[in-house]
Amino acid sequence: MLLIFDQALKFYIKTHFYLNEVRSVFGNWFQLCFVENVGMAWGLSFGGSWGKIFLTLFRLVAVIGGTFYLRNLVRKKAKIGFIICVALIYAGAAGNLIDSMFYGLLFSQSYLCNPMAASCASSIAHFLPQSGGYASFMHGRVVDMLSLPMIDTILPNWIPIWGGTRFTFFDPVFNLADSYISISVFIMIIFQKKLFGEKPNIPTV
Repeated sequence: MLLIFDQALKFYIKTHFYLNEVRSVFGNWFQLCFVENVGMAWGLSFGGSWGKIFLTLFRLVAVIGGTFYLRNLVRKKAKIGFIICVALIYAGAAGNLIDSMFYGLLFSQSYLCNPMAASCASSIAHFLPQSGGYASFMHGRVVDMLSLPMIDTILPNWIPIWGGTRFTFFDPVFNLADSYISISVFIMIIFQKKLFGEKPNIPTV
């Protein structure tokens, strides 16, 4: 279900937003901002085309391994809280893997909207375009859209080094799959004793 939510939102954003379009959800602190990530979290990328293939393969191996690991946890009746956390990470990894593997084949290119254009419709991607997708297999870009700029201000001049510069919290744009992973890791750190006990006893694959 979590994976369906992630993909449904990405599909909507990809087919209804032009690149870098921003729409407010709750004031200025929660926005939908369509960006495409060619690499890892925080927009990091490496190695060009081969680096993209390596990253996609790494995600694929992680998801395959996660499938067996999660099944093993259920069989050995691990703590339900830990199973939920692993399932969140699994759903997040699978969600971004789908983007990387298939979105280049399934969607046409998204473009920035020309400010001189009467309509931005031509800048929005299409699903299953007749002319083919924007990239080959395993070269799709991950769709990000959640923006939480809860603080957006200019730092006072008296602050050393950064005084007078713009400060935004939280600046990165992410997606539901990213949030699944982040929430799971946060829960495991905060509640590690309840999830693992004094001495973690994590079942092996």
